[in-house]
Amino acid sequence: MVKAPVWHSHKTHRSHRELLNGHRACLLWFTGLSGSGKSTIAGLVEEKLHAMGKRTYLLDGDNVRHGLNRDLGFSDQDRVENIRRIGEMSRLFVDAGMITLAAFISPFRTDRNAVRKRMTTGDFVEVFIDTPLATCEQRDPKGLYRRARDGQIKDFTGIDSPYEPPEAPELHIVNDDIAPEDSATQVVHYLQSHGYFPQPDVQPHDEA
Repeated sequence: MVKAPVWHSHKTHRSHRELLNGHRACLLWFTGLSGSGKSTIAGLVEEKLHAMGKRTYLLDGDNVRHGLNRDLGFSDQDRVENIRRIGEMSRLFVDAGMITLAAFISPFRTDRNAVRKRMTTGDFVEVFIDTPLATCEQRDPKGLYRRARDGQIKDFTGIDSPYEPPEAPELHIVNDDIAPEDSATQVVHYLQSHGYFPQPDVQPHDEA
């Protein structure tokens, strides 16, 4: 029988890293259809946070599939595993004291909620980039929708595989006829208004 692993706690932990950084760590989880603009917006958010002196790291779907998840395809089962791995990696980044940005279609509600449940309350900030399918298809920067419509790509989200929108995201951004810069500003304002950047006496976030 395989013995369950035990989490090893070190003397330097998250609260120390947050105190050094001067801000609370969290996971900004950007979800939406392909072509919704989530990666663009996440990138702009990171640029804004970096300019403010915040410690960040952006996890992008395409980049993760070059290494960690290169063995996964796009079946429902592989999509579930893709999000599970990303969730666990994001959890470690948050423990490292980083404002972590994850930009993934993550089409299934149960998978996103599973990531949320693995996080401390307040650590998971779901950002729903709500862009109409017609707008995503019109943009189609990689030509994926066209190929999916032609039957060249199977199990494509929004065409022959479902997307389940969040029911109660922390941020719901309707990205139709709005500048990406304005969307990014909404995300940064959310963090500012919800105490992720303590002023000026930084109090460390207690361990869960």
